[in-house]
Amino acid sequence: MVAWFKRVPPLNSLIMQLQVPTALSDGIQGASGLAGIAVAAFAVAFVVAKLSKRPNLDAIPTAGSKTWLGSWWAGIQFITKAPDIVREGYEKHKGTPFKVADMHRWKVVLSGHNLIEDVSKASDDELSLAEAANDEFKVKYTLGHDVYYNPYHVPIIRSQLTRNVGILYPDIRDEMVTAFEETLDLRGNEWKSVPAFQTIQKVVSRTSNRIFVGLRLCRNPDWIDLNTQFALDVAKGALIIGLFPNVLAPLIARFMTSVPGSTMRAMEHLGPIIEDRRKHLEEHGQDWADKPNDFLSWLMDHPDGSRASVKELTLRILSLNFAGLHTTSISFAQALYDLAANPQYMRPLREEVEAIVETDGWSKEALAKMRKIDSFLKESQRMDGISCVSMSRKAMKDFTLSDGTVLPQGTIVTIASQATRLDNAIYENADMFDPLRFANMHEEDGDDAKHSFVSTNAEYLAFAHGRHACPGRFFVATALKSMLAHVVLSYDIKLEDNVSRPRSSPIGVHIVAHPTAKVMFRRRAH
Repeated sequence: MVAWFKRVPPLNSLIMQLQVPTALSDGIQGASGLAGIAVAAFAVAFVVAKLSKRPNLDAIPTAGSKTWLGSWWAGIQFITKAPDIVREGYEKHKGTPFKVADMHRWKVVLSGHNLIEDVSKASDDELSLAEAANDEFKVKYTLGHDVYYNPYHVPIIRSQLTRNVGILYPDIRDEMVTAFEETLDLRGNEWKSVPAFQTIQKVVSRTSNRIFVGLRLCRNPDWIDLNTQFALDVAKGALIIGLFPNVLAPLIARFMTSVPGSTMRAMEHLGPIIEDRRKHLEEHGQDWADKPNDFLSWLMDHPDGSRASVKELTLRILSLNFAGLHTTSISFAQALYDLAANPQYMRPLREEVEAIVETDGWSKEALAKMRKIDSFLKESQRMDGISCVSMSRKAMKDFTLSDGTVLPQGTIVTIASQATRLDNAIYENADMFDPLRFANMHEEDGDDAKHSFVSTNAEYLAFAHGRHACPGRFFVATALKSMLAHVVLSYDIKLEDNVSRPRSSPIGVHIVAHPTAKVMFRRRAH
């Protein structure tokens, strides 16, 4: 979810995107000797504190070097080689826990059905998803204490958003089709080369925000740009906050990150909309003619949301975009690159969509019948995905796994999800891209739910598994399937001449689709 490329130029780009803001950089360069000593003292105190609080994981085998210097170097390597390191550990210690060093700490990595079930069934006061997320993204300070301590928006995602996907599908499709047309801006029957990832980000942002905040705002260019950048603001902010002792975190978040400025910018857009809706709520109660049926309304109808400030409501909408926009954009970019690199699959996908739309039209129910579209997306996610690990948790107390391994309090534990998906013992020819793999599995055993894109199990953790499986996956799957079905039906696509399938890039545990690769589009000739 951070930034992207491969090898040296991309790494330079990442460093530029994650660098300390100019004001902080200038301040450090112009600091007096006394200030420099103070900074050094804070740094030493911070390192000592960090080292003293690390849980003892000596009993758990290591993937990579075991010496102190080795773990430091392994942490550096983890930035660009995390998937390889995790897969190496998975194959060497298959079925048993091992640990890897990232830039900040050791992480314990698990695989195997029993251990994954241990994690999925653990209570929040044993293994905490929220605390693991807070460790990585400093949620208390980037998304706000209210979002962190009272995530009432999550049950709304699980219930109202999921229940309304079918009702709101005409809006989803309308925005998606309009966004593609306006963003691609094709002329006649000519081929046009477009930056794929940036194009997809705009389509995903508009489509998602049509349901989050409504038509009035979802097409606003500044709103689109703001939400596209917000995930980077949070990632950079978390990195900067993590450089300082926890006691300074509130000040660092306020004065040395971009998040407060982005929040204020978002409030300028959402504030008038929220105030207008509050007037209607005061005058008419929770029901009035033409009341918007969107996520903002659902938030404001909630008892906690009805008392929330404009800033608190804004941060929840930004949190939705933070969680979904980049991950959904990356997922569809991967699928688009796969389709452009494998044009032989365009025909079977197109034939499926044409046949179903002819009889059922465009609806959530029609999408459910598009098993080849569903399979294509799932296979693309299986091969690349958005991360090499899944289901990260923080041990809130000493926790004993079913194999007897003890995870000391404070341990970050995660699942080797990509290595599992690429295991030949689980998937035949696992390293080969087979976009009809899951459709064929359905034909063989007739179990549609088991092999669908949104299904979760210990072997396929793209949406995690158990109580904390991604609550928005049904909405995300509807958007992705709609986009792929629309593309195959409406456009011809290909890669530019002599260009191979754009390669993904690991940034830590995250896997990102190539951000600057271009895909060629033209209107399909009927």
